[in-house]
Amino acid sequence: MGFIWFWIVAVMIAAYVVFDGFDLGAGMLYPILGRSDKDRSTIIQAIGPVWDGNEVWLLAGGGTLFFAFPLLYASSFSGFYLPLTIVLWLLVLRALGIELRGHIANDLWRTFFGAIFAFASLLLTVFFGAALANVIRGVPLGPDHYFFLPLWTNWQVGPQPGILDWYTVIGGLVAVVALSTHGALWLWLKTSDELSERARRAAGYGWAALCLMTLVSLIATIAVQPMALKNYGRYPILYLIPLAVVASLLALQLFRNAGKALYAFLASCAYLVFMLVGAAAGLYPVLLPSSLNLQDSLTVADSLTGSYALHVGLIWWGFGMLLAVGYFVTAYWLFRGKAEGHYHF
Repeated sequence: MGFIWFWIVAVMIAAYVVFDGFDLGAGMLYPILGRSDKDRSTIIQAIGPVWDGNEVWLLAGGGTLFFAFPLLYASSFSGFYLPLTIVLWLLVLRALGIELRGHIANDLWRTFFGAIFAFASLLLTVFFGAALANVIRGVPLGPDHYFFLPLWTNWQVGPQPGILDWYTVIGGLVAVVALSTHGALWLWLKTSDELSERARRAAGYGWAALCLMTLVSLIATIAVQPMALKNYGRYPILYLIPLAVVASLLALQLFRNAGKALYAFLASCAYLVFMLVGAAAGLYPVLLPSSLNLQDSLTVADSLTGSYALHVGLIWWGFGMLLAVGYFVTAYWLFRGKAEGHYHF
């Protein structure tokens, strides 16, 4: 059951990254690709009907983590208290930027809330990327499973790091490049005319940067956390995951060059999923490594809730997922087609 619930949580996190990732990417590209008020309205409209539904995966993932691995939830949410508070405020600001931008037909009003939307999207992406890098690098967990991280210290990786150091900054940059490219492909798919073409070109620039940052992040991860390759040495079949990452990058560029927006976007989805799967497969069964002593790391066995609860929860989780998938299929089906910027967004 521990193996099953580990991958259930991983799947829900991957779903959040894939679905809300293009929202965040569109937000970061909002001031770059939006050269007129109509363009900016179209960008908002391209995510407007689904962005809040996409964020449900973040809440569902957190709730599933709390249910299946309560010790991990308690330890990480207390240790990451400061960045989690910042993330909550950024989520609020992003929602305000999207929802309030079109409430008053005033240029200053629209510019102000559009800037909030773009600013919150950028910082959220950086923090999410840095958060994943913190999990891979490890945190100063003691025998009592408690830790505290300042926002930064000396920017070096060590037994007592900060939330931000050179490695987690790389993680944040990878997230910015990956989700910007993901968002550009979505905007290429959902818009038309000049805006669509600008999004296609932006995806091309993003692809080149993404190839470079993927390689840099791989080298940095091996240097910082050698344990990340332990399972790969034990189970060579796992090397298919990095090969799938490379294949998805190649497919993204090939489909972009061929003018196939949908397939290029799906290749971007595959890239994000395989990157996350690769990180999870490398760490398993460790959930949160300790930078002080690997023996104090939180593992699946340490953090797992009771067997009866897991079996009953699996039934209810399956029922809830059927409802969620049905809702998402319906919402995206109704939302099919191009966004043309005719609404109040």
